[in-house]
Amino acid sequence: MAELRVPVSAADHIRGGTDGRVVLVEYGDYECPYCRLAHVQVLRLGKHFGDDLTYVFRHFPLTEIHPQAGPAAEAAEFAGAHGQFWAMHDAIYAHQDQLSLLFLMEAARALGLSERSLEAALAVNTYAPKVAQDFQGGIRSGVNGIPTFFINGQRHDGPFDYQHLADAIQSVRFRH
Repeated sequence: MAELRVPVSAADHIRGGTDGRVVLVEYGDYECPYCRLAHVQVLRLGKHFGDDLTYVFRHFPLTEIHPQAGPAAEAAEFAGAHGQFWAMHDAIYAHQDQLSLLFLMEAARALGLSERSLEAALAVNTYAPKVAQDFQGGIRSGVNGIPTFFINGQRHDGPFDYQHLADAIQSVRFRH
């Protein structure tokens, strides 16, 4: 079974309990329809497990087949630099069918962020290094498709529907 090669750190975006019994790391792509389906399941898991679950999202944009995934990841990082990562993350997945530069600008404005600043950051790829760092960490950890989940450092090779993920999380929840 593949292991997560890049430990969770302060550089990651964390949702849920910061010291959860279970750490769920996802490598995903904002334009991938399967990642959008997984996003819905992760939100349900967060509600179910509460602070026992620490969720980390890392970027793994497959830009050759998803041309908007790179700019979307950079826009999420831009929002993150202003304390709005999760709001942008959720907005992108909620409106994935509208994903475009225009949508990203509108989403930034809706979050009270500067569209001009986002446009400038995208033009010079300000946040591309963070996205690339996540991607390379995924490669080192054996990510070869999206979404890919790691539960307490071990790759989850089963389905990513709610029940399979919940069962996998539950199975390691009280192990020491």
